[in-house]
Amino acid sequence: MIETLVKGTIVAHDQTIPDGWVAIAGGRIVAIGAGEAPAAATVHDFGADHVLPGAVDGQVHAGSVRGLPGLESTTRSALAGGVTTVVDMPYDSPDPVNTAERFAAKVAAVGRYALCDVALYATIVPGQRPAEIVPMIEAGAAAFKISAFESSPTRFPRIPADLMLDLMEQLAPTDLPLGLHNEDQEIVKARTARCVAAGDENIHAHSRARPEAAELSSTVQFLELGADAGAHVHPVHLSSRRGFDLVERYRAEGRRATGETCVHYLWFDPDRDGDRLGALMKVNPPIRPGQIAPLWQALTEGHIAFVSSDHAGWGLDAKHGKPLFSAGAGVPGLETLVPAFFTVAEARAADPWRLLADYVCARPARFFGLERKGAIAVGADADLMVLRRAPQVWNSADAHDEVGWSPYDGATFSVRVAATLLRGTLAWDGAKVYARPGDGRFLPRGSVRWFP
Repeated sequence: MIETLVKGTIVAHDQTIPDGWVAIAGGRIVAIGAGEAPAAATVHDFGADHVLPGAVDGQVHAGSVRGLPGLESTTRSALAGGVTTVVDMPYDSPDPVNTAERFAAKVAAVGRYALCDVALYATIVPGQRPAEIVPMIEAGAAAFKISAFESSPTRFPRIPADLMLDLMEQLAPTDLPLGLHNEDQEIVKARTARCVAAGDENIHAHSRARPEAAELSSTVQFLELGADAGAHVHPVHLSSRRGFDLVERYRAEGRRATGETCVHYLWFDPDRDGDRLGALMKVNPPIRPGQIAPLWQALTEGHIAFVSSDHAGWGLDAKHGKPLFSAGAGVPGLETLVPAFFTVAEARAADPWRLLADYVCARPARFFGLERKGAIAVGADADLMVLRRAPQVWNSADAHDEVGWSPYDGATFSVRVAATLLRGTLAWDGAKVYARPGDGRFLPRGSVRWFP
């Protein structure tokens, strides 16, 4: 029996269907068609609005500020933004997810707090043995992440090259990617000290203090270690085209190498936005001048694995009232990921709907081994987002993330999220979130592979 029918312009995995419909039973898609639709107990008719797979945000920091309870507001914000699955980073407050016990505690927290589905990164810290990751792999970790730069000696430490290589050798027989925060610590610390000593503290100095050379030298070392170990290595936020050129060279040699960028690198430019936003656009690695068009070219050429938000829920107190180099790095972005990506895609691509469905839905689902996510296809989970072609001036006062600000405030998006369905149940109707804590599920990594 068909329980729910969703009607609209369906962006299915293999075609776009005007006047189409999706039939749902048991939380999964059971049929897709056009024209006359079958009967169903519940019908959601969205007219000409586009119905896409629920977005999969592959880089989220739900616990960095509020700890594990931060999953609640973060996943509420996700649903309001059309995101039905988040892949959460392991750098929670106060402790990173680096042991089987902490991983289990986070899985339990997903069941308690999450409104949408959640897959999990895990990590390792200096002094651990690489074999300690095995129980986390067995418990369903979707990927691992480490950093070449120390943001915190306990929560977000620097992993030295010898441990990095050991970890890669441990992961090499598996399909799990190893992500990297890719900045060279010595270069960044020296250049930052130089800027501070000169009184050069503004958003433009931020790029000089963390130059492209720091990002690329860290990236190259990581890629070369990965090539030696045979592991799948993945810089998680490449800010320039050259980073993707480097990744592509290794991939062309048959190495398991991928790279990711974040939507803010495709939207902001410090030469245009820096004086207005200042620390509100501070992220690491920095948003660099003149990179929007080159990054977009890398995306359309297929060199970017997927696009994420790198959502971080720092309050305004972490950004304002302090020197630039003391301000928190990171921006909220879950509710703006989909409309921001679509808006820039619409200006640069013939079919922005398909591009969105690919880079923000299908690709991250495949990357993290989430077999029933990221596509409108028979057998997939009935996770759907509905986009309405209507201008939207973003106002963070209306957001659901408890953050209270956004670098996108005042920006005009060309679409708005009119509805979100999680496993066939209406979770957001464009005005109200209906999902409740505990509706979300932990998603262990499945068997789908990025590399054959």
